[in-house]
Amino acid sequence: MAERKPFLLRIDRDVLDAVQRWANDDLRSLNAQIEFVLRRALRAEGRLDRPSRPEPRRPSRGSEPEHTRAFAAPASRRTMRRCRSRRFARYRSR
Repeated sequence: MAERKPFLLRIDRDVLDAVQRWANDDLRSLNAQIEFVLRRALRAEGRLDRPSRPEPRRPSRGSEPEHTRAFAAPASRRTMRRCRSRRFARYRSR
């Protein structure tokens, strides 16, 4: 992995606020968002040949691998009761 170098950046307050809102929307830190935008611009201009690190991608909502779903937070008792009652409702009506 490439070494990271600290860098002081002077930037207009409005631009910084806009990038911060964008970072919040994408669930990234401000630093990660600035790096993301810079990498995208460099790649678009052909100045970054190959990525040193792959960009982090957020998975879509239903695309979790099966083995990670087992470790999800447990549902509330109320939700579990609601699901259980719906599942067995067809058997009770017979």
